[in-house]
Amino acid sequence: MTSLRDLGLTELPEVLGEAGSLVDHPLTGADAVVVAVAPAGAGEEGVEPRPGTVDAAARYGIDLVDLAARNGLTGRAGESAVLDLPRALPGRDFGWDALPGRLVLLGVGDAGPAAMRKVGSALCRATVGLGTVVTPVGTLAGSTGLAALLEGFWLTAYRGPRLAQAERPGKPPAARLLLLGNEGDTAAIAATRTAATATVRARFLAATPSNVKNPQWLAEQARELATGVPGVSVEVHDEAWIRAQGMGALLAVGSGSATPPRLVTVTYDPRRRGGRTIALVGKGITFDTGGISIKPREAMVGMKTDMAGAAAVLATVLAAAELQVPHRVVGVLALAENAFGASSYRPGDVVRAYDGTSIEVSNTDAEGRMVVADAMAWVRDTARPDVLVDVATLTGAVTLGLGRTHAGLYATDDSLAAALEAAGELSGERTWRLPLVDSYRHALDSAVADISHQARDPHVSGGSITAALFLQHFAGDTPWAHLDIAGAGRATKAHDEIPEGPTGYGARLLLRWLQDL
Repeated sequence: MTSLRDLGLTELPEVLGEAGSLVDHPLTGADAVVVAVAPAGAGEEGVEPRPGTVDAAARYGIDLVDLAARNGLTGRAGESAVLDLPRALPGRDFGWDALPGRLVLLGVGDAGPAAMRKVGSALCRATVGLGTVVTPVGTLAGSTGLAALLEGFWLTAYRGPRLAQAERPGKPPAARLLLLGNEGDTAAIAATRTAATATVRARFLAATPSNVKNPQWLAEQARELATGVPGVSVEVHDEAWIRAQGMGALLAVGSGSATPPRLVTVTYDPRRRGGRTIALVGKGITFDTGGISIKPREAMVGMKTDMAGAAAVLATVLAAAELQVPHRVVGVLALAENAFGASSYRPGDVVRAYDGTSIEVSNTDAEGRMVVADAMAWVRDTARPDVLVDVATLTGAVTLGLGRTHAGLYATDDSLAAALEAAGELSGERTWRLPLVDSYRHALDSAVADISHQARDPHVSGGSITAALFLQHFAGDTPWAHLDIAGAGRATKAHDEIPEGPTGYGARLLLRWLQDL
């Protein structure tokens, strides 16, 4: 079986906090020094020095503020200027020979979390192919800014799966980042690394081609990733078990595929009980043809990422265990391939979910809500969670409304919604709360079943809302939130720390929320 390592998944570059400043640090063995500038104050032109600029100017004997101006830097976050210093001719000494040969100037803007994430991304791009990079920029904005800086650096270092025989094009990220003045931030650096690793894992799984990634393969990756993680257990349930449990919705979606569905639970039990039980459910459609309601070719191309919700849930549970959050976290991965075959489920079919609800099918391409509904009903019954959150690349409608920078957030509890919104702001994975419009519920009425899985009233639009209303039925009385990540989970163009393709959205948001809960 092809493993994640076979596909090219590697560890993130090393980051260390060290004492001292650029004035007294020997810089031995370093390949680059990175310093910062910011926009000048109100009514002034040019840029102002920030951490390391003055010290580096003293070490190198170069006016770096003037250099920034000559390179057109305004100090805006993410701007960069790279100076590769020439080496002196024999007999000449400019005092640079013992110093790193590359100087990088970064604009840091207002040094807020969003700005520092851009800074970290620019730092990564400006130092590719190098060994050790030294910078004091991590001292600029406290622990929140440091975390954002490192997220930007590590997430830009991400490189997706590769099956080619030729070597990967381009240079790898810098091997090591030394943060001067951050010697006391070891725990914060480690926690941020865990969060970034969660996002990278979610991205990598979602980017894996679907001829490699079917429900069985993804279930085995969950086992492999959880091996050796204290407090984490994995259970993989096959189609016979799914049928015996009465999960007719999950079974129906996977019925047309040669690779049958799986339900996987990844559970973290903390050593010390006393916290809450949190259930996380992830949509895991390993490829989506649309089934009998088949998609156009163009709409099908990116559907290897339709399990991004399950990937985010898996990565979150593993990261929560690594950070030893005090809550029991039960992650449920509802895995199926929505294929076109002789045994595919059909529009007009009525299937019965785990909780006994009969569902009238009107469009087999609205399969995500089917598998999530069964998983939600099952985990609510078996784990008795205090809070239930599902994550799914659910509807194109949410992308039309919010684009690709925000996930649609629905919730039955205002405090839960506020906590997820706050976690999204801190993690850079932002949400926008949308309403569960009660007057739209009638659109899900069915003449032959308890509920229709898609709105049947042509006068009711709001496809993301009606999908959320369908899922709410299966949350029961449990406080519940739904993250529709169809837009935020996929990027059509790379920018800053976001690659083209799957973004890994949701892992850092959920982890931040669990830490703050």
